[in-house]
Amino acid sequence: MKILVEIIGIALVLAGLIFTAQSQSLLGPQSSFMYSNPSWTINGFMFILAGIIILILNIIIRIVFRPNPKHNK
Repeated sequence: MKILVEIIGIALVLAGLIFTAQSQSLLGPQSSFMYSNPSWTINGFMFILAGIIILILNIIIRIVFRPNPKHNK
């Protein structure tokens, strides 16, 4: 489950980077509806932000719910 959440977060960041690059005319064919379209810059940044938030929450949850090591005395 933890790996699935990481994969989703990374996929969102990568998709956001691709959307942003296409909207800035840096990537993709000129026939694409996202090519040189400023609204996809905002969409790309939202995808990137969502992916980063998911990754950060995943790290926080791993730290908070980490199993405690047993102390043998």
